[in-house]
Amino acid sequence: MADAARPTMTPEDFFVWQRDQDELYELVDGHPVPRHRMMTGASMQHDRVTVNIIGSLHAQLRGKPCRPTTADIALRTSIRGLRRPDVMVECAPLVADTYEAREPKLVVEVASPSTTSIDQTRKVEEYKRHPTLTAILLVETLKPQALLYRRSGTDWEIETFEGLEAVIDLPGIGATLAMADLYDGLTFPARRNLAEEG
Repeated sequence: MADAARPTMTPEDFFVWQRDQDELYELVDGHPVPRHRMMTGASMQHDRVTVNIIGSLHAQLRGKPCRPTTADIALRTSIRGLRRPDVMVECAPLVADTYEAREPKLVVEVASPSTTSIDQTRKVEEYKRHPTLTAILLVETLKPQALLYRRSGTDWEIETFEGLEAVIDLPGIGATLAMADLYDGLTFPARRNLAEEG
């Protein structure tokens, strides 16, 4: 929990401070919070899915204006807030030595048991406030399932994708994500057929 007695940082102060740290932090209500504390380390499933998403997006977006980024790049969510999504698609021209996205279109959070509740509540609401985001994707690791928030005017529509046959269409960046590609290299227990059990 952030120490309320400490002075709060602006994002600009935070980036200067972050350069001298040995690990990545997020800025939450003006206070730096270690990113790993929120996830207690990444599991092999989490890492595999994250790499698969980056690989798929990189291949599709190569040579186009938008590119995927890793959690090294921050997303400003408020005047005292910065988050580090697992994957983000940035569509602004490259500026050397910047630490935050300027025109992100997509953020992806890959679920971990320790982060699912904050990813699906607080972070989603923070991301929705960013003016250039058109999609927020939450991807499960224990089963082939994803939840997509898609901006529609001033509202957000929610769509669920289940099973390895599903394909997530992302017209805002000119790409798709096939669930089979997201979960390449992972196996899941066979789904039980309720009809057979009756």
